[in-house]
Amino acid sequence: MKQADLIWMNGELVAWDDAKVHVLTHALHYGTGVFEGVRAYDTPRGTGIFRHADHLDRLFRSAGMYLMEIPFTRDELRAATHDLIARNGLKSCYIRPLVYRGAGPMGLFPLDCPVDVVIAVWEWGAYLGDEGKQRGVRGKVSSFRRISSDAVIPAAKATGQYLNSVLAKIEASKAGYEEAILLDDRGLVCEGSGENLFVVKDGAIATPGFSSDILGGINRASVMQIARDLGYAVVERDVARGELYLADEIFMTGTAAELTPLREVDDRPVGTGEPGEVTRTLQREFEDALHGRSERYAEWLDLVASPAPAT
Repeated sequence: MKQADLIWMNGELVAWDDAKVHVLTHALHYGTGVFEGVRAYDTPRGTGIFRHADHLDRLFRSAGMYLMEIPFTRDELRAATHDLIARNGLKSCYIRPLVYRGAGPMGLFPLDCPVDVVIAVWEWGAYLGDEGKQRGVRGKVSSFRRISSDAVIPAAKATGQYLNSVLAKIEASKAGYEEAILLDDRGLVCEGSGENLFVVKDGAIATPGFSSDILGGINRASVMQIARDLGYAVVERDVARGELYLADEIFMTGTAAELTPLREVDDRPVGTGEPGEVTRTLQREFEDALHGRSERYAEWLDLVASPAPAT
């Protein structure tokens, strides 16, 4: 991980190594936080943050679901992110806004603890590797089921909930796979440890819906729109585990992973064992949208103004 110079904390820019929290921070003990993963890309028009407004909206929705009132507006967080990227001199980067319950009364009841906000940016390549994006990765259906909505709120991107994904990720990695696939509490396909999942059969695209307790991915929605614009049939529905073994193609989407194909699931090749035509077509169009090469989706990029020259 390549460090940047500055991190934004509660309205102030602080040095990377000085961005610290108290050991009695509520979120450190109980996972009471929400966050986002956002990316900015170097485009022909300058640095562009992909679907920034949508990510900020999801951050506020996640906080609201956990009864956390963010002490800044969307516009303030947007401006802070732009300034942080410019001050760190980054043309492309990963962006991590984090809203969490800070140090206050200890115990499970969180509402008397302050709500703190930080934004960090750093250079970060493809989460599952550039080779994984090209060749596809190997996936394993995890023995850990996706957390369900009768226990927490899977629709929120909450920090503590990611213990579920951490366990699945470790299990898959130790077994020699790059990614885990989680089933929901009914035994139906849900998502990867940090990505939404799509299956392709006979040219039609299916993806699990919210009845499977997925997180509503921003890149998931983007790829669905691109696919429909290209004339593909896309349906949100329950996906049985067996469909993973019968699919012609499988791919995953996420801010960190972007669009990454699966070439194998549970030691069974997906289709031919190579990324298929539908996956490749969507990947090309999506990459063009991310990097500002597509006029059709130009509005998805929030352009960062260059910093003013020093005087």
